[in-house]
Amino acid sequence: MRLAMLRLDGREVAAVRHDRGWLPTEPVAGMPPGGDLAAVLRAGLDDALRDRIRTDAGQAPDDAFVADGEARFAPPFRHPRMVLGIGLNHRAHAEDLGTVQTDGPASFLKADHTIVGDGDAIVLPDPAVAARITSEAELGLVIGRRAWRVDEADALAHVAAVCCVLDQTAEDVLQCDPRFLTRAKNHPTFLSFGPELVTLDEVLGADGALDHLVVETVRNGEVHRAAPVADLAMGPAELVAFHSRVMPLEPGDLILTGTPGAAVVSAGDVMTCRIAGVGDLTNPVAAG
Repeated sequence: MRLAMLRLDGREVAAVRHDRGWLPTEPVAGMPPGGDLAAVLRAGLDDALRDRIRTDAGQAPDDAFVADGEARFAPPFRHPRMVLGIGLNHRAHAEDLGTVQTDGPASFLKADHTIVGDGDAIVLPDPAVAARITSEAELGLVIGRRAWRVDEADALAHVAAVCCVLDQTAEDVLQCDPRFLTRAKNHPTFLSFGPELVTLDEVLGADGALDHLVVETVRNGEVHRAAPVADLAMGPAELVAFHSRVMPLEPGDLILTGTPGAAVVSAGDVMTCRIAGVGDLTNPVAAG
């Protein structure tokens, strides 16, 4: 199942993907009030709710759908409880920054003021504050069920969906001192994700893992760097299990799993995170 937030008549409305287009989910029986995807995750995107959504989509009239070409996407949600980033999780990207790979993940938090959606501008900060900005494609994991001290073998059962992510970094700030990670990661518009949340049943491989997915950082239509999820130093299940032993993970929390490579961006560039089987997320870059 594919879910998204659509911009419709000045509102942001949850919708489900159907072969006839996008169907706003507000009329679906059992959907939380307001149709917010974060509320859906907190309520539990279980098999029963997914069956109701599919049934209602199948019975809806054609004029209830928004055609693919007319859909305008907002971020899947704007105020997640937590966005947990994982730095230097691809060995090649660690080499880009001249950083030695450590045994554990370089975790950091991002605030909700950084969030934008598909098509929104990545706005460069004041160059006096940060002058070298990079954009990094990543696979995002959306927690669907509380995870606290879970085993790696059970970790993906706590993930509701995956999505595309573009995570921005003030690289010159980070290169001054790795302790400046929060400062380098938290400028406004420094996190785009979506446009769709894709439930795990659509993307898991035959082995029950996500290793086959290939993440591409694309700048101005050209692939800058690409690598499969299998190349992560810590894979999705391991990341969830590891962090669940540090802190509880709650429905709607977002984990950024790491990038195969960061592209330096300038005003006028267009950045895309492309993951076959998940989708494309595209944002223009604009001067501040």
